[in-house]
Amino acid sequence: MNKRTKSILQFVVLLGLGIFIGWLSLRSVAPKKDEIFKAFRNADYFWVGISMIVSIFGHLLRAYRWNYLLKPLGYKARLINASGGVFIGYFANYGLPRMGELTRCTIAARYDKVPFEVALGTVITERIVDFAVLILVFILTLLAQFTQLIGLANQYIFDPLSLKLQSLANRPVALTVVIVLMLGALIGFLMLRKRMANALRGKFGKIIKGFGEGIGSIRQMEKKGQFILLSLGIWATYFYSMYAAFYAFDGMSAIGQAECLTLLLFGTFGVIFTPGGIGVYQALITQLLLYYKLDDVTAASFPWLTWGSQFVMIVSLGISSLIILPIVNRNKTDVVSQ
Repeated sequence: MNKRTKSILQFVVLLGLGIFIGWLSLRSVAPKKDEIFKAFRNADYFWVGISMIVSIFGHLLRAYRWNYLLKPLGYKARLINASGGVFIGYFANYGLPRMGELTRCTIAARYDKVPFEVALGTVITERIVDFAVLILVFILTLLAQFTQLIGLANQYIFDPLSLKLQSLANRPVALTVVIVLMLGALIGFLMLRKRMANALRGKFGKIIKGFGEGIGSIRQMEKKGQFILLSLGIWATYFYSMYAAFYAFDGMSAIGQAECLTLLLFGTFGVIFTPGGIGVYQALITQLLLYYKLDDVTAASFPWLTWGSQFVMIVSLGISSLIILPIVNRNKTDVVSQ
């Protein structure tokens, strides 16, 4: 199986899983669909617009930050090209996983003479930096919501697991099957542990090495402080884009910025898991809002409205960029393609 076929298969499986999870999430509130539609109609779309504007500003910051990585390597991307590349890249990610990064690098190579390999290296560095900021978001969330996170773990992991174990204790046959399966898994692990250890050592070794090289490349910058501030600013726009959407629903007034931090953290994982986050993002945010004692109509409506507004925004800006970039670079195209 070649890489392209594998990527397409992965996309189909994850998209199908996301749609299934989204269907399950909607199915649970299907009896209140009229109330949910009413919540959409009564939402304050002024704040939805503010949320979208803040999000667009964050994408522009990402485009502006890109030159901080390109400059030490001797290259520069025009802001309009870099911005269009970011929008088209996000748009492409709704199609195939990782296609956005490749598309963005192709645009930089076509219009700004940035070698594809160089552009790809800087984009990988961006992802490493974003991962570092995500770790910071996790730490802040842990500090601000430690009790709530413990409660989440108990409600959705430990308590259900305890109930399952108690149920198995009353069913000897099922308990025997589980024990046999666990013993089989343990024996298989012991037999393959050396091979698995070597594989994991190589895999994680490359990840750690790449992480170190990516962070180390920041040392070559002239304005390291500004790059760090821009990186934090990008994630701040993610946070305030979601927080602004709180004001679109009256029911969201019961939670604040600390809870928004938790929503941002889990929502990010949801977006990473499936193409565009479809299904998983909505399910995670809905369950979190229910945990925070919001009514089920608001809990179901909020994530679909925020996800839907971002989807419309990215599709619109992505398609617009595909039309505009060839026009503003019409005098460059022939030169670069040669």
